Amino acid sequence: MEVGFGPRIIFNIGNIPISETVVMTWFVMAVLFAFAFVATRRFERVPSGLQNVTEAIVDEMNGLTAQTMGADKKGFAPYMGTLFLFLLVSNILGIFGLRPPTADVNVTFALALTTFAMIHFFGAKTKGLGTYLKGFLEPFAFMLPLNILSELSLPISLAFRLFGNIVGGFIIMALLYGGLASVSGMIGLESFPIFAAGIPVALHLYFDLFAGVLQTFIFVMLSMVFIAMAMD
Repeated sequence: MEVGFGPRIIFNIGNIPISETVVMTWFVMAVLFAFAFVATRRFERVPSGLQNVTEAIVDEMNGLTAQTMGADKKGFAPYMGTLFLFLLVSNILGIFGLRPPTADVNVTFALALTTFAMIHFFGAKTKGLGTYLKGFLEPFAFMLPLNILSELSLPISLAFRLFGNIVGGFIIMALLYGGLASVSGMIGLESFPIFAAGIPVALHLYFDLFAGVLQTFIFVMLSMVFIAMAMD
């Protein structure tokens, strides 16, 4: 692990360094692509097995999007579903000893900027550019600087909320494993760190599974709410 718990450089393509974050993102993309390919290869009129799971995911995302954003905005469900699955798989990689892509602020900030762009694009498209921009002068014209700062703070808040929770759990687990390995070495079990085999399980369930699922849900829900608010 490098100083500062940052992502390592795995290899280089010419002069371009490929970090652990990029490799793990490729891995998440491959997992989702493989799932989509296998799950949709043979659809039957009467669903069973993996088709049931796939249809349940689609139905839940359609329902959640319609309930949160409104039935007229159900068209956002495919994007929100993709975002949810990407974040979910990324956030829980720590369970398998892998570094989550979302433990890199560059990833979370890119996702937050995507939401930020959609907020203003669809807000202006729905209300008309003039009407949308006029909203920054409400309730009083002198509030314009504060309204702009409020909007600019949104992607920062989204990005660092997700990043902070995921990287915090990653660092805690890395420190825990290091500490348990040291304890094992103190009693002559360097080659068999018995303490690291069982003690971290409960914390993995919290930081990687519970917190990972929770932060995925929060990010997607906030994206839905902010986009819907800008359009209404």
